[in-house]
Amino acid sequence: MNTSNNTVLITGGTSGIGLALAKKFLSEDNRVIVTGRDQEKLAQVQADFPKIITQAADMSRFEDVERLAVQFTDANILINNAGVQYNYDFSDPTIPIDYIKKELQTNLTGPLLLIRLMLPYLMKKQTAAIVNVSSGLGIVPKQSAPVYCGSKAALHSVTKSLRWQLEDSSVKVFEVIPPIVDTDMTRGRGKGKISPETLVEEFWSGFQKDKYEMPIGRVKLLMFVQRVVPKLADRIMRNGL
Repeated sequence: MNTSNNTVLITGGTSGIGLALAKKFLSEDNRVIVTGRDQEKLAQVQADFPKIITQAADMSRFEDVERLAVQFTDANILINNAGVQYNYDFSDPTIPIDYIKKELQTNLTGPLLLIRLMLPYLMKKQTAAIVNVSSGLGIVPKQSAPVYCGSKAALHSVTKSLRWQLEDSSVKVFEVIPPIVDTDMTRGRGKGKISPETLVEEFWSGFQKDKYEMPIGRVKLLMFVQRVVPKLADRIMRNGL
């Protein structure tokens, strides 16, 4: 994959993994567009990195997704990174039912709709890529986040099917499968986190080599254990890391 002179659209690009990806692509002479829901974070990115284009968008809102597809038809790399995770007991009647809708729309429906709307433009490019950021929790779930884990498992599956469908086109389909990363979403929980920058360096190496499925860090070991001793993988991951 050519890693310079691209136009890159990154959803959820104002912090964490998304911002680390944005900085890396920018440093390699690419035009970078990031989206986010928080106006203050968007303004901070714009102030810190004037060359990055910022755009307010909520991936759970179809009108925002549709606007992105129409506005950035020149993008040849789409990175679906935006995500939300709620940890709760599914049987707890006090938990807002909107949590379910928000997780599914942000983590799964939004990215798929954006891909569908942008594909006609991506397929006209000489080289193009879709990069979906899933999660190790989509391989082996944890007990406390059933909808998040399910949404990432679905994204993992769809990404593979889409890769097969597009294998004879100019559009390459990548998946990044992170372990627990030190981001706003994981603040206050988990251990053994890697930095967003560490993840991006490993991604970058795989991206250059057209490594289409990229388990990062300890996810490689998790996927091996899940194949060989699935019950052990479940025991390890059930209560989270």
